[in-house]
Amino acid sequence: MDKTTVVAGVAADLHATEKAVDAAITQATTLVQSMIGARAALSVSPVAGAGSQARAMETIAALGVAREAIVACHAELQKDHRRMGWGVYAVGPVDKPDDWETPIGSPPPTKTGHLRVAS
Repeated sequence: MDKTTVVAGVAADLHATEKAVDAAITQATTLVQSMIGARAALSVSPVAGAGSQARAMETIAALGVAREAIVACHAELQKDHRRMGWGVYAVGPVDKPDDWETPIGSPPPTKTGHLRVAS
């Protein structure tokens, strides 16, 4: 296998994982919505489903943490890729920021080309 094929395979798996986590978040929020709707439709007290609904919302929070982790993994893979001198591959269906260190909408950092002493 050549380098491009291997890198494209990892990128495809990364994208599939990101998509799966997003789908899980969507499904979990749909579950909570369904639980609330069912309780209202059946005129059941909010107290009756409080425990199960809280667990479903804990699931959403945990999936949010998982999403942050896979996004961080993506950023680290991008850094590793560039450190290895492989340049940029146009893989993935969505627009991505060029610099993971700078939030979208922020001005890019200035580069002086000089090392500085860390404080």
